[in-house]
Amino acid sequence: MTPKKFDYYSPTSINEAIQLLHDNEDSKVLAGGQSLLALMKLRLAAPSALVDISKLQEMSYVREDKDYLGIGALTIHDIIEHNQTIKKKFTLLTDAASKIGDQQIRNVGTIGGSSCHADPAADLPTALSAVNAHFVIRSGKGQRIVPATEFFVDLFQTAVGHDEVLSEIRLPYLPPRSGSGYIKHSRREGDFAIVGTGVVLTMGDGNVCKDIRIALGAVSATPLRAKSAEEYLKGKTLDDKNIADAAEIANEGADPPSDMHGSKEYRMEMIKVFTRRTVKLAMSRVM
Repeated sequence: MTPKKFDYYSPTSINEAIQLLHDNEDSKVLAGGQSLLALMKLRLAAPSALVDISKLQEMSYVREDKDYLGIGALTIHDIIEHNQTIKKKFTLLTDAASKIGDQQIRNVGTIGGSSCHADPAADLPTALSAVNAHFVIRSGKGQRIVPATEFFVDLFQTAVGHDEVLSEIRLPYLPPRSGSGYIKHSRREGDFAIVGTGVVLTMGDGNVCKDIRIALGAVSATPLRAKSAEEYLKGKTLDDKNIADAAEIANEGADPPSDMHGSKEYRMEMIKVFTRRTVKLAMSRVM
């Protein structure tokens, strides 16, 4: 199939893009286009206009600030995968980006596009939820900063309004003795997740868990924090028994679908398996 007829705009600034979105009520932002164009070809999406921001190179960067690492919304997955600062400070993002599709997709798809598409089985939204990312959203009225807990609203829905543009993603720096990891369970390399797990943890004295965040993907309409498992592990020694006990309750609140890739019951069990593995992976990376 082919998309329905639409108007096309190629703004030269983010302010022009915002104005075009404001003036065209049924328009959509086009970044890498890896998700949107596929939906348009299937006529599951039919915007009246596309506002193509892919040429706004000022929105592609990885920049160290005093309190956070800033990543421009147009930064492609390949850069997320290979940037040395990200690899050192937020290793789970390196993990997640490396598992997205194939190299051609990673050369075009963007972190902002993946975030705004908000597919519950996508890798980066789960990883960004685990690192407690903050999203900078710009409009004609200025900008606002939204935490991950409020950014992902529902299935394929985010806090970004019609005439707004996601411009930057900010990752608060982790304390000393922190580690992170992301593992995806999928049928084939590059497929969407059957279950995805992202973990960020900080160790106190000895082997005691000072803080931990566990995010789950593909098990609810939005990335899900495994709050019960997090609370269970805080203040406890991260030994095999405690990790296994926490993994047993990690699926509380999950409501995964049943489909050709696996039943709900199967996914509920895989949450336990991959939570345990990802906590251990994050532990192995504590610096």
